[in-house]
Amino acid sequence: MTTKIDDWLLEILACPESKAPLRLDSEAGELVCDESGLAYPIRDGIPVLLVDEARKIN
Repeated sequence: MTTKIDDWLLEILACPESKAPLRLDSEAGELVCDESGLAYPIRDGIPVLLVDEARKIN
């Protein structure tokens, strides 16, 4: 299942850790910050931008 986030929303969202822009990984259902190395889940179409809920990526 792929996840969709409106483009206007994606433009204003930022990583709470690094304040860097996020990119959508629609296959994984996550918003990814390449700068901080964190992936934030999207649950029921709502981004969960909490560092405690984020997954560390390589």
